Amino acid sequence: MIVEPISARLTEAMLAYFHGEKIEALMFILPIGLLSLVFGCWLLVEERASFARGVSIPFLVMGIVMTALGATVGFRTPSQLRRLQQEVVSAPLQATQAEVARMTKVNGKWTSYLILWGVMGVAGLALRFATKGDLTQGLGIALVFFSGVGLMVDGFAERRTHPYVSALRAIAQEPDMR
Repeated sequence: MIVEPISARLTEAMLAYFHGEKIEALMFILPIGLLSLVFGCWLLVEERASFARGVSIPFLVMGIVMTALGATVGFRTPSQLRRLQQEVVSAPLQATQAEVARMTKVNGKWTSYLILWGVMGVAGLALRFATKGDLTQGLGIALVFFSGVGLMVDGFAERRTHPYVSALRAIAQEPDMR
């Protein structure tokens, strides 16, 4: 059984995937979340208009979600990668199969996320253009903004999964892995 070349190739694929995940979480999601919290708080404190209140609600909610998500994913990723690398060395076939199963579940959720962001965007547009109230129009504009942010984040994340899963499947199918 040839473990080292397989382990090295799998490690290379894992590094590319998890590095991208960590960078996206810590350099984009977390900062946008923190900035959203600051902006939402500023709107609540400094602006008294209904429009600003409408904008502040999604900024505060999404700021909390994005800050928590960015920090959790960003700081969890290095230990997740280390654990997976150890599993690949000790039991390459089982580790690869388990990771393919995990990533298949991850990839199965992209359509749901796309629908969520699309519905959020359409709801935001409807609130902005079909209502007269300043609060609902502000809410609508903020929803459209976060719909775009969500589509962008998940667009990068989804594209990062496909080469990783392809590498995992190719390695799991190799004769010396059985």
